[in-house]
Amino acid sequence: MASTPTLLWVGLGNMGRGMCKNIVEKGSLKSPLLLFNRSRERAVELSAKLTPGRTQVVETMTEGVTRADIVFTCLANDEAVEEFVAKALESDVTGKLFVECSTIHPDTTDAIAKAVVARGAEFVAAPVFGAPAAAEAGQLIGVLAGPKSSVGRARPWFKGVMAKAEVDMSDQPYGKATTLKVLGNTFILAMVEQLAEAHVVAEKSGLDTDLLHQFVDGFFGGAYAAYSTRMLRGVYHKEGPFFGVDLARKDARHAMSLASAAGARLKIVEIGDAHLAQVQEHSGSAGDIAGIYGAAREEAGLKFENDA
Repeated sequence: MASTPTLLWVGLGNMGRGMCKNIVEKGSLKSPLLLFNRSRERAVELSAKLTPGRTQVVETMTEGVTRADIVFTCLANDEAVEEFVAKALESDVTGKLFVECSTIHPDTTDAIAKAVVARGAEFVAAPVFGAPAAAEAGQLIGVLAGPKSSVGRARPWFKGVMAKAEVDMSDQPYGKATTLKVLGNTFILAMVEQLAEAHVVAEKSGLDTDLLHQFVDGFFGGAYAAYSTRMLRGVYHKEGPFFGVDLARKDARHAMSLASAAGARLKIVEIGDAHLAQVQEHSGSAGDIAGIYGAAREEAGLKFENDA
């Protein structure tokens, strides 16, 4: 295997674009980062924004897989990942490393890992925690599971490049990484649900919601304050999704599935998912996870859209 591997990146959503940017700017690349996206225009657009000569758009998935030593994927859902892996395994992948960064069900992770390894390649499950802004800034948290030697091949592209920290799950089953990721995402849903409900009660009871926001900002800060702002300023219904409702519901389904299989329940996720269903009904795929605020408003007799 080449000491300076050629990398292929597949999937250029909000997260993928930021991750690619940091690989190009901070990674030890000796050859251009290969870019493939189902929408070629998105790959061309990203390539044009990055350092000249440091990326190259490949015309087909097969071309990219054939040329790459390490293949990174960051795709929207389980079906997209399964489709990519099935197509990639039509090529000779012996000795290649697949690094899968999507948020998918642990059962999907284990199934595709088994298929990849059976074809003589290596696999690392590497979901990441963080919003698109964190991906842009190289401040993600990577969760890496798989054989220690395979994780070692993936690590140079995480801490200090795409990530600020890692959760090292070397030699643990692949699906444990996505179990952690799916459960971790329930904290985001719970946070948004709590903020939405509290702001609605504040408004209905006559408490200035800006005062509640001051408490949230001072006591919690960070993501809490960002989502609170997104709600109170009406961004949740005025702009495109920050965390799209379709993806949020996919994560919620995975979490509830894990809980059910373990003989437990995640009741806050069930509540949040019910509100997300209302957001989907109101806004379609353009809905945002922060639209839970709008759903909670409607339940309390207010308009979905606030007057911010």
